[in-house]
Amino acid sequence: MAGKLYYIHDPMCSWCWGYRPVWDALQASLPSSVKVEYVAGGLAPDSNEPMPMELQATIQGHWRNIESKLGTEFNFDFWANNKPRRSTYMACRAAIAAYAQGCQVEMIHAIQQGYYLRALNPSDDDVLIQLAAELSASECSLDVARFGADLVSSATQTELERQIRLARRLPIQGFPSLVLEWEGGLQPIEINYMNSSEALSEIKKLL
Repeated sequence: MAGKLYYIHDPMCSWCWGYRPVWDALQASLPSSVKVEYVAGGLAPDSNEPMPMELQATIQGHWRNIESKLGTEFNFDFWANNKPRRSTYMACRAAIAAYAQGCQVEMIHAIQQGYYLRALNPSDDDVLIQLAAELSASECSLDVARFGADLVSSATQTELERQIRLARRLPIQGFPSLVLEWEGGLQPIEINYMNSSEALSEIKKLL
């Protein structure tokens, strides 16, 4: 039986970064009848305001918690090398702009690695352009000029708004989340950050 698995995320969501190895394993094991659809839920709207120090400390605490629980690697130089802003919509737009060229997953991975391992700031459009250029020279034939135009286009903004509305309608608690849509309706799939077997088993039972 066919189904659609919604993956509700944000490229700058630290728990999504922690979940990534398990998510990759789950996708590789899914039945061929299951279509995956990424939904950028948008953690934080556009802002040019510096992130308050209290919030910076809170987010760093989340990173340490994930690092401790999951063994996920983080580069804390980000906080010293950048002027952080609570602004993730541009990174979401980058995923959508890359999707138009068949490079969505590669762009999400590049943003995560840039942010969490290389201490780059994906809230800045020039960083996203840099990542697109790197992708175009390696694993994904991305037209960087087109990507740059799409990044700030009204069509991309409209699609982001659609995905945010969809995320709000789906039965989720936060990011990341999984929701299976099949003829029986919509079913949240519990996320296990340590292995993919439970989610895979639940999906197969529903189908």
